Amino acid sequence: MAIVSKAQTVPVRPHHSLWGDAFIRLRRNYFAMGGLAFILILALMAIFAPLITPYTFAEQHLDQILESPSWQHPMGTDQLGRDTFARLLYGARTSLMVGIFTQFIVLCIGLPIGAISGYAGGRTDNYIMRFVDVMYAFPDILLIILLRSVLGGSIYMIFLAIGLVAWVNIARLVRGQIMSLKSRDFVSAAKTMGGTGNYITWRHLLPNSLGPVIVSVTFNIPRAIFTEAALSYIGIGVKPPTPSWGAMIQDGFNLIFSKPYMLLFPAIALALLMLAFTFLGDGLRDALDPRLRH
Repeated sequence: MAIVSKAQTVPVRPHHSLWGDAFIRLRRNYFAMGGLAFILILALMAIFAPLITPYTFAEQHLDQILESPSWQHPMGTDQLGRDTFARLLYGARTSLMVGIFTQFIVLCIGLPIGAISGYAGGRTDNYIMRFVDVMYAFPDILLIILLRSVLGGSIYMIFLAIGLVAWVNIARLVRGQIMSLKSRDFVSAAKTMGGTGNYITWRHLLPNSLGPVIVSVTFNIPRAIFTEAALSYIGIGVKPPTPSWGAMIQDGFNLIFSKPYMLLFPAIALALLMLAFTFLGDGLRDALDPRLRH
């Protein structure tokens, strides 16, 4: 009896790059995707706030002071008759702008300093890192308050002040990544082919360090948002009437027993936004970890 052999088909796993695998793992993390969805929804609501609410953040209704939540004012009004929901949406613009623009400043300062320090080594690395240590020794809030008094109190100067303080961690992270990568074979091959130090750093070393940097930036965004809220809470942040969640929390704290909604709504919004970025950062950290690649 003849035996007929059938060709067995072996399933072939589709090839994905590191970033492709990271995106697939990120999609499977429901907490991270939920955090990303909340951030995107809040950003869209902040951008299209004039279409969502008929009130502006500075519009006063003196006949409707300290009204409780209603259909006309879903989150009530404050002590000046301003709609709390409108100020919450416009305040989201301030918080998201703080998180994004401060991290842009952080990257512009921390990336080149960390890359130069890590690749050069020797005395250059020693001098740069001693300067970084001196900056790291200053209390963040105290240094931000000092820079704010020098630079001025506009919202953009607050962004700059926070960014000038928060770049230290990125610089140290990039330095560590560069020092661990510059002894790899692909760097030796680039040197053999005539690549200069600047070319190797910007073309090979920094792109391979982006994973931890992206995770760090994602975690630093809620820190910057909280810093701005803390400054506004103590009265040296964003100038009124520009809304800030920290200033709204401070206003609500004075009326916590009579009008608790004034404190609860901005406090919950701030907590949820920080929690969303934390979930997203955790998801990115797990997704970009090469050890989890299967």
